[in-house]
Amino acid sequence: MALILHAGSNNKNAFKPLIAAEYTGVEVKLVESFEMGVSNKTPEFLKMNPMGKVPVLETPKGPIFESNAIARYVARLKGDNILYGSSLFEYALIEQWIDFASLEIDTHTSRWFYPRLGFMVYLPLVEEAAIAALKRALGALNTHLALNTYLVGHSVTLADIVMTCNLCMGFCCIMIKSFTSEFPHVERYFWTMVNQPNFRKVIGEVKQAETVVPVQSGKKPAQPKETKPKAKEESKKETKKEAPKLKVQEPADEEEEAPKPKPKNPLDLLPPSKMVLDDWKRLYSNTKTNFREVAIKGFWDMYDPEGYSLWFCDYKYNDENTVSYVTLNKVAGFLQRMDLARKYAFGKVLIIGSEPPYKLKGVWLFRGQEIPQFVLDECYDMELYEWTKVDINDETQKERVNAMIEDQEPFEGEALLDAKCFK
Repeated sequence: MALILHAGSNNKNAFKPLIAAEYTGVEVKLVESFEMGVSNKTPEFLKMNPMGKVPVLETPKGPIFESNAIARYVARLKGDNILYGSSLFEYALIEQWIDFASLEIDTHTSRWFYPRLGFMVYLPLVEEAAIAALKRALGALNTHLALNTYLVGHSVTLADIVMTCNLCMGFCCIMIKSFTSEFPHVERYFWTMVNQPNFRKVIGEVKQAETVVPVQSGKKPAQPKETKPKAKEESKKETKKEAPKLKVQEPADEEEEAPKPKPKNPLDLLPPSKMVLDDWKRLYSNTKTNFREVAIKGFWDMYDPEGYSLWFCDYKYNDENTVSYVTLNKVAGFLQRMDLARKYAFGKVLIIGSEPPYKLKGVWLFRGQEIPQFVLDECYDMELYEWTKVDINDETQKERVNAMIEDQEPFEGEALLDAKCFK
């Protein structure tokens, strides 16, 4: 007997058990003509899930709801598959990544996407926090995938199915290319997964969103309406009718009031600087020829030693940099985690050497006279480097800054493997 899945054909949560079924050979059928908002409100459906949420799996022993639970059930119905790994340890890792996909990827994507559709109250500060949290999660996922084709082991597991389905909403609806390009290993992983035959059979062709969906007219707290005096009886009816609405709207009112003004970054309270960081970043990006004469000269013309400071960084553990792509990924991860300082910093990190072990050296421009405390607190990579403040009155140090910004090769007598820029 086939298992019956109650959900719409385009529901990303329904994709999870359907893809698992393709891998396990379990027969799962979608109900025909399922209509969200109608089919899930019927008495028959509410007996299976009193919350009225989808999907729900109808089995001979009774219904199962919650998409991850349904996917787990389908994955384990037949024991002769590797969707749950080949050991107890792999089983634990699979469960770990399923939780991560739900709590870190799906949750923050939803908090970004749904308010823009009007399904939730849209609050810019909440959106900002959701995007920051999503970026942090994608950064962690990107680091893991730099060394792994799949989340666990050497083949598709249930963790990959859940992760890909949860990434699907982001890629298809709100995470445009300029956003996901910061996470190249996540991109590679996602497009590899959705083009696997068993995924493609369920999901179909996947296209990435080209624009971020604009904010729609969202749910807003109910406002009292002015009404003309009515007959007593009519007034009583209206009071009874409106009372439940006010009760329902109370949480929304509290949600509107809950966000407090975002505390100012201490760097925003510094005296104004003559140096406009975006002007320098624009000059750096747009200079294609005569770099020394245009960009480097422009940098020192703009530089404000009272409003900004320059710092050299030298990696403490260069002996560990024995594999080129791992070393490059290490630097890429560092720059991703520095995203919190994008308004206040510019940096160059050089990967030096023609053979291992590779050396990592860099120069950073920070707002203020010290390395910002919030950067030291939030970006753990900072403690992996020795930091030395640049003395701009020392021509040797000043020339070293120039060489780093320019990606000069050879640098200090050695070839460059690569150079990464944070701007």
